[in-house]
Amino acid sequence: MEIEIKYCNNIDLANITLAEHKLNIKFAPNGTGKSTIANAIIRGKTEDTSLLNDLMPFKLRDSNPDNKKPEITGADNINKIMCFNEDYVTQFVFKQDELLSNSFDVFIRTDAYKEKEQEIEELVVEIRQLFLENQDLETLIATLREMGDAFKLSKSGISKTSIGMKGLAGGNKIHHIPSGLEAFQPFIQSQNSVGWIDWQIKGYEFSDLADNCPFCTSHAADKKEQIRKVGQEYDKNTIKNLLSIISVIKRLGEYFSDDARSNLSTITTLQNGLKKEHEDFLVTVKTQIDNFVKKLEKLKTLSGFHFKDGDKVSEVLPSYKLDLQFFSELNAKKTQEAIIPINASIDEIIKKAGLLQGKINQQRIEMQKMIEKHQEDINDFLAYAGYSYKVEIAGEGEQAQLKLLHVDHAEYLSGGNQHLSFGERNAFSIVLFMYECLAKKPDLIILDDPISSFDKNKKYAILEMLFRRASGSCLKSKTVLMLTHDVEPIIDTTKSLSNKFSNQISASFLKLTGGHLRELDIEKDDIKTFFQICKNALKSSKDDIVKLIYMRRHYEIADDKGDTYQVLSNLLHKRERPIDTREPKDQDNEHPEMSEDKFTSGCADIGKQLSGFSYSDIRQRLSDVSTLKSLYEACENGYEKLQLFRFFDLDVQSSVIRKFINETYHIENEFICQLDPSKFDTIPEYIINECNKLLEELQ
Repeated sequence: MEIEIKYCNNIDLANITLAEHKLNIKFAPNGTGKSTIANAIIRGKTEDTSLLNDLMPFKLRDSNPDNKKPEITGADNINKIMCFNEDYVTQFVFKQDELLSNSFDVFIRTDAYKEKEQEIEELVVEIRQLFLENQDLETLIATLREMGDAFKLSKSGISKTSIGMKGLAGGNKIHHIPSGLEAFQPFIQSQNSVGWIDWQIKGYEFSDLADNCPFCTSHAADKKEQIRKVGQEYDKNTIKNLLSIISVIKRLGEYFSDDARSNLSTITTLQNGLKKEHEDFLVTVKTQIDNFVKKLEKLKTLSGFHFKDGDKVSEVLPSYKLDLQFFSELNAKKTQEAIIPINASIDEIIKKAGLLQGKINQQRIEMQKMIEKHQEDINDFLAYAGYSYKVEIAGEGEQAQLKLLHVDHAEYLSGGNQHLSFGERNAFSIVLFMYECLAKKPDLIILDDPISSFDKNKKYAILEMLFRRASGSCLKSKTVLMLTHDVEPIIDTTKSLSNKFSNQISASFLKLTGGHLRELDIEKDDIKTFFQICKNALKSSKDDIVKLIYMRRHYEIADDKGDTYQVLSNLLHKRERPIDTREPKDQDNEHPEMSEDKFTSGCADIGKQLSGFSYSDIRQRLSDVSTLKSLYEACENGYEKLQLFRFFDLDVQSSVIRKFINETYHIENEFICQLDPSKFDTIPEYIINECNKLLEELQ
């Protein structure tokens, strides 16, 4: 897969090659544009084109005569992308009760699980179809739920704050109009009585402004008391609640038994409100309705999880049947007609109970195996990486949750942020990200500098967890783009442990020069010890001064400070009279000069490795600025340029440049192995640019 990126942040042009179904490691120094590559690929696949335009280079924002704009091509086959980066870790929220939301979907609902789930659903599909194809049944459930929700239970009976109690507690003043308000009967008993009451009450607020009626302006001083009484007797919200209860009871109608319908009619037309016996009856009605709806809802979503471990399906299924003998208030002909096909479907499933039992048992066994495997894998990783935590997937069925424990504590920990360090949260995040990828199956997985902040053991533990297990349990064989400024993953996967990662890795080096990002493949033979690098440099066509630089590095790393090293060190410090740093300093705090025999011995050894070596000739060349400048300009890689730059003895003010010159690239002892710096130019472009500027000022 070839992806081309144009005009995104500091990148004018980049061609990125991705080997499908492999881990593609792209190694590059900071500032190269690794995160830009990730952002460009992600934003380029969204429908919102403005997101990609946000990557417009700053140099083109003020002046862009050619109308250049961010572009990405070659990613047509990528539909779904998941990216692990700082944003993912930052927004990753460790839940109070579990480490990861949707633990069941991420860890358990695998393809194999879904396949078994489908087989179970096919056995109970007849019941589900009854609900899907029966709008009357759906309406009945919704109406019953509305009736049940209107009354909330409390310890003493019906809660006074329930909608039903608010509507019925004061009696039915629509049916029983208070004395003195009979003249308003047509309005109070109209279909829009709530609106009329509201209008009447609001109008009365203006009655004190004059003796005339606020509605018709006729004289109404003698009727003010009557108008005021409407507001005293009626509240629009109470009437609204009353009408709502009457409406839902009317809609349920023949689903209630004759006695229940008669009792409810009496209760909704009481003149003086509810008494204890009325409330007790409403409690019975609500309880039966809630239980009836609960059974219907359970049947509507019937699955293997409705059967607990150890349940015998043939014994449990009959309890799902609806028997109106135990729902006396709903024991009506119409209700019976509604449940007959449901009970018949349950009878059909009972005939297949043995087959259903087998499918459920298989599903449970597979689920338990999956839980145990995930727990073992994650806990092995945590132990291998040196973390004092472990996880446990707890809970029944779809309620399964990933819980956090400390190895020295038996109880689950609430959340994770208050217990885990930043590094521990990162480690958990990347492992949980892997499982999320396995569940969601993206076409491309991007890891933007995922492990650079970890120590060596943890880095390898994470690589092992992500890529070294069965392909269905990790990211092996998935198309993964890892962007990193850390060379260790490449050393581990491509050289040191290449047999364990055989044919799984595609590694390359990214170099940004003048906005153009070039990609250079990294093979196993490109990773060398620095001894090998020095040895190869001495055999190359490089200038003698460059060869001597590598030679001194060789002796430094070998910690061989003998005669040969002493000569090399004096020469590269351009000393006319070489000193011997092995000898103690004198009273002037200076080392004595090398003895003639030691100097001759050192020169002779250098001569064996570098034909025609002459201390004085090389020293003269090192002291000549024009010679050094020419040699500096002829060098093709930043590493050697920096080594030569040191010979100019400039007073470098920038602490950043000084660090690169005097520390970072002075002695290569960070890794046993590394990329050959003469081939892979790991020096950032801005460092070389700064060196070039300083040399331009040098006369």
